[in-house]
Amino acid sequence: MTYAIVEAGGKQLWVEAGRFFDVDRLGIDPDQPIAFDKVLLINHNGEVHVGQPYVEGAIVEGTVMSHLRGPKILV
Repeated sequence: MTYAIVEAGGKQLWVEAGRFFDVDRLGIDPDQPIAFDKVLLINHNGEVHVGQPYVEGAIVEGTVMSHLRGPKILV
């Protein structure tokens, strides 16, 4: 099992290939690629690389699918 822990939008996310993740809004248009260079940990088939604080030279790439909006809350 291959996964990584990345820092995105001020939060840490456990990401895997082929999965979809909700991240706080990023300034990127839909269908555009994104690269996360703040990788905290990588596990590739049992071989673990832990960053101090980030794994040097590691990049996790993905694509922005869409921007979601939650319900409007009136107070």
